[in-house]
Amino acid sequence: MTTAPAVPGTQVVGRVAQLLRVVARNPDGCPLAQLVAESGLTRPTTYRLLAALAREGLLDQDRETGAWRLGPEAIIWGTVAAARFPFEEVVRPSLRRLSEATGESAFFSIRRGDETVCLMREEGSFPVRSFVLAEGVRFPLGVASAGMAILAFLPEAEQERIVVDDAERVRRYGEAHAATSVREALARTRRDGYSVNPGLILEGSWGMGAAVFDRAGAPSAALSLTGIEPRFRAERRAGMGRALLDEAHTLHTRLAQRNW
Repeated sequence: MTTAPAVPGTQVVGRVAQLLRVVARNPDGCPLAQLVAESGLTRPTTYRLLAALAREGLLDQDRETGAWRLGPEAIIWGTVAAARFPFEEVVRPSLRRLSEATGESAFFSIRRGDETVCLMREEGSFPVRSFVLAEGVRFPLGVASAGMAILAFLPEAEQERIVVDDAERVRRYGEAHAATSVREALARTRRDGYSVNPGLILEGSWGMGAAVFDRAGAPSAALSLTGIEPRFRAERRAGMGRALLDEAHTLHTRLAQRNW
């Protein structure tokens, strides 16, 4: 492998963070080719940064497949960081109440830039489930119920910046995520207070979401429910939406008390 010139200045930080995010989105392992494609970096630069991260324990490489995964140092950092955010203590009760009341799986996602990342889930009692969402899964804002709920209540200019940039969103998730369709879904979300994803990511897998606002009034997180289409018929959706909104308000109050 040829040696690429050193990456200058603070660009290194951004590129390292970008690679870590790509790896984190792929818990089963991420091959080098995928990391090169998603990061936009050259293959030599990508490999050099990955090797450096592995030396620091932030990444591991599978000896058989060559795929990259988060390493033990990332676990240590995550454990330390988790102490700052009382999500398990504060969020878990809301997820349990939602799953018990509806029978569906409940999730808590936070906004990170122009994406949502799922942090927690609580399985519902209904035996047939949707597996579109799980801890660590990321979606662009405007995709999936959590991202739609957050995007709907962002400032108009910020919202439109995200909505109009739809080429990659359409390529990955289909024409139902083009700007015109997203704007219509956002209007329905603002009208109802909660979002509905009618199987747009995976046919037959529905979701609903409600934004959780931080102390500054920004939609920084979301609660969501997912399940199969027959469980999300119109006669159930109104009650599920009210449950989401009630728990989102409760969670906002409890998190605000913790200065979040």
